[in-house]
Amino acid sequence: MELWRRFPHRLLLIRSFVDARIKWVRDPYLDIAVEREKNLKEILSLKNQILSSPSKSLPLSSLSPLKSHFNLPTSTSKLFQNYPSIFSPFQPSPSLPLHVKLTPQAMTLHKEELAIHNSPPHRNDVVNRLAKLLMLTKAGRLPLHILDKFKFYLGLPTNYITFLLSDYPDYFQICEYKNPSDGKETLFLELISCRNELAISEMEKRASFSDSVKLKKGLPLRFSMKLPNGFDLEKKVKNWVDTWQDLPYISPYENSFHLGPNSDQAEKWTVAVLHELLWLLVSKKTEGKNVFCLGEYLGFENRFKKAVMHFPGIFYVSNKIRTQTLVLKEAYRKDFLMEKHPLMGMRFRYIHLMNKSEKFRKRDGVPVFRRKRKVMSNADKGEVIKEDKNVEENKDLNLLSGSGSKDGFDDEPSKAQVMDI
Repeated sequence: MELWRRFPHRLLLIRSFVDARIKWVRDPYLDIAVEREKNLKEILSLKNQILSSPSKSLPLSSLSPLKSHFNLPTSTSKLFQNYPSIFSPFQPSPSLPLHVKLTPQAMTLHKEELAIHNSPPHRNDVVNRLAKLLMLTKAGRLPLHILDKFKFYLGLPTNYITFLLSDYPDYFQICEYKNPSDGKETLFLELISCRNELAISEMEKRASFSDSVKLKKGLPLRFSMKLPNGFDLEKKVKNWVDTWQDLPYISPYENSFHLGPNSDQAEKWTVAVLHELLWLLVSKKTEGKNVFCLGEYLGFENRFKKAVMHFPGIFYVSNKIRTQTLVLKEAYRKDFLMEKHPLMGMRFRYIHLMNKSEKFRKRDGVPVFRRKRKVMSNADKGEVIKEDKNVEENKDLNLLSGSGSKDGFDDEPSKAQVMDI
């Protein structure tokens, strides 16, 4: 009989396995999925900044100070040069400085993207995602500066407070509270009332659809584990993971901070919260620093980091594109996102346009620059043809330092990393 059935009270305290060493390995397919979106978020931020002007254009000089604000890998002028299929420099008149506007192709994509944001199905979907995120916080509210870290990944429009939330006054409100971390008055987004119909996790939803499982609290729901080819857990680690999987599943929408923070049961609940958080995101991934910032605010301290390190079959950390990206592995088949979302379809079309090749030439005094990347085939479906690679050891993982690659463009591996439970 399982340990948790014989001694359920000990779930609050025990940790049955503490001396495992888990070596992380690189997953080339998930690295492709992450690297495919290189500079996408920054390009879309610049696009929205340009379109915020009444003239739908801005002088280059006004965009230069935005390099740090949008976390650009290079200067704005060079970024415009690298993506001539998105941005078009022009001079309104001889007496005015050089301006930049969107190309007709980029404007067409923007209008289609705006139509998605305006569609009732998408608005209802993103409102539900946002409500569920707030419900994960237990208090039902988040500081706006933390929420803004997730707005791109949740599928929120840039000006989501005025564009979206103002139409849902019965759901959300902006309030001012003292921030627990520094005691300063801070603006929060608050859920006005808990929506019980949304308090069911993705894991519970799947179990409810199974003919063999009748959904009830305390079932030992098992997380999907996808280890890379060639990666084998030590036998003692595998045995511990199997026992851990058989522990009761506690909903991420329940408050289980009463559990001993170092117990196996508390770790399974932590994994449940992290799993649900990533599932709420349209791309099922985000920057690791966003997740760990949220975890610290919620009171998990370093437990999110430990969960990521302990369960490489559930979570993957990629060091591509100048940062560390946390990926929910079960959401991907190789490098393809399995759940189709209209907004992700639009983003793949932006990527396709970004990667269009144009030869370097001078046209009417305006520079057009040679292509930087290979055109993606079937980009609307998010497909990229790449050579198959053998799984490599992930040689550049340092979750605790939060560091990515040191420059803007290359990912140079360093020493192999081994992590302790």
